[in-house]
Parts: sequence; structure tokens; C-alpha cells
Amino acid sequence: MLDEFRLKRDELVNDVFSVLSHALKEKKRYVPESPLKIRVTAQGGVGTANEHNFLLKYYKLDSVGWATPFLLVPEVTNVDEATLKLLQNATEKDLYLSDISPYGVPFNNLRNNTKDKEKEERISSGNPGSPCYKKYGSFNFEFPGKPLCTGSRAYQGLKIKELNEKNLDKESYEKEYRKIVDKACICVGLGTSALIKNEISTNSEGIGVSICPGPGIAFFSKLTTLQEMVNHIYGRVNIMERTDRPHMFVNELIININYLESKIADNTIPTDKSNCLIENFKIYFLDGIKYYQDLFENNAVDTESVKQISLKHLEELKIRLNKL
Repeated sequence: MLDEFRLKRDELVNDVFSVLSHALKEKKRYVPESPLKIRVTAQGGVGTANEHNFLLKYYKLDSVGWATPFLLVPEVTNVDEATLKLLQNATEKDLYLSDISPYGVPFNNLRNNTKDKEKEERISSGNPGSPCYKKYGSFNFEFPGKPLCTGSRAYQGLKIKELNEKNLDKESYEKEYRKIVDKACICVGLGTSALIKNEISTNSEGIGVSICPGPGIAFFSKLTTLQEMVNHIYGRVNIMERTDRPHMFVNELIININYLESKIADNTIPTDKSNCLIENFKIYFLDGIKYYQDLFENNAVDTESVKQISLKHLEELKIRLNKL
């Protein structure tokens, strides 16, 4: 995707300017004589100064965003102490692509966060689902009446009742049941950490905290100051204690292949459409691996050691994909 922006940036600028000019003419507004400047930025999974600089120089980006590592910078983010400790101790196994979001998109999650513990306690007590206080996620019109949030007690109760009427075998029932109750109330949970840290009442929301770090947090393990984080971003210091971190491109591929494997596992009753979708995913990722192999072999993407480790990782991922 970044390569599309790199190779076709002028085309993008001209196309956008054409649309803008037409709209301004229609409104009888002033039309600039020449295209306006467009800034292209990117963010996601960056963890080292080398990665940051390569994105800027090779893809000609105007800036690169860092997000997840700042969760360990208390002076600029609102994370309560208990969640900070979870983040500091998190390894790759504690971070996963989940289905907890009521919005129907895969969502990065941290295992054992207090919102998930709260959710599991409700499931164990036979009363799954959250009270729906704010109704920010109430978009589902599956049942008559007002729209519901799929993480709410009301929705999950109706879905479980519907499921009970299907008379499924135990294994199929458990799988479908888990899909229903896995949804969490993130519209409350994601804000609770800020309330706790700033000693604001959580009487209506409860104390359960949801947090959505990218998987890169596994390689950052200590609290830092803003100055230290900025120095790390620009290569003046290194705050990353682990030395086994894969390159960001490899990490992203791993996330996507994990996602593909989960889709294959869910594809218990294959159709031509689902098979075609999975096959297209596989071809797309194999093309991505080939692109990355060429990139590492023909460009100064990172240090020589990172290059060799990355090429080894890419070959392993190619084998893993071909086995699917």
C-alpha cells in the first residue's frame, strides 16, 4: 500500500486537485491555479529509529506516527497502574487479535485486562453481557425494537435464546455460544483507565478496563519519560531491552497470517465464496512476502543482521502459508 502512494503520488495529487477544482467551480468559489500540497503519513507497528527513517526516506512519507509505545509513558497517556503493570509484563502470547469488539472488526486485545475478567465472571455466573449505559455501540437491528449493542446483556440474552432453539451438538453449541458472549463493552472499558488514573468516579461504568495495544508492546517493557521516548524514536537512545524483535513488516505479516488461519478454522462448512476469499488472501500474502524479500535484498531497509533475520522469517512464513 505504501508503495502505491510512493509510485503514484503525483497521480494522487492531480486526481484530488481535479475533484476539488470541479467542486469549487460548481459552487462558484475561487479555484487555486495549481494543486495544493498533500501530506502522506503512516502509522502502525513502528518500533525502532531505523524503521522510522526507512519509512520516511524510501516511501517519501511526510511523517510517521507512533502510538502503542506511548502507553508506557505515564506523563502523556492515561493508563492506570494495574494496567501499566500488565503492559510492562506482556509478551507476544498476551497480545492477540480478538473478536471482542461489538463493531464487528478484529480488535487487538491484552489478555487478563480487568474488563475481560469482569466479562468472564458474568459468563461463569450465567449472566453474560454488559449493562449498556452509554449505548454508543447500539447499532444492531437484528431484533425488533430499539437497536442493541452486541456486547450488551439484552442482545446476548436474545442471541442465546435463539441459539438454544437450534438443538446443536455440544461442540457446535459451545463454539457459537462463545462467539456471542465474547463481545465486550469497549465504549465504556476503553475510557475507564483515564477515570481511575485521574480519580474520577466510576460508579456507573464500573472499574473494568479495556485496552487495545498493538502487538509491538511486547517488546517495550519499562516505563519511560516523554524525553526518553522521543530520543528512542530519533535514534539517540535505545529503550528496547529485548533483542529478538522481528522487523515491523514481518510482525505485520505474522498478524495477517494468524488472521487467515483463524478464518480457515472458522470455515467449517466451505462454500465456493469462502474458499475463493481464503485463496485470494493466501495469494495476496505470498505476493507480499515476495515484495518484502525483494525489498530487503535490494535496499538498505535496516542493519545487515536485521536483514538476514527478516529474510529467514519471511521464508518460514512462506512455508507456513503454503501448508494452509
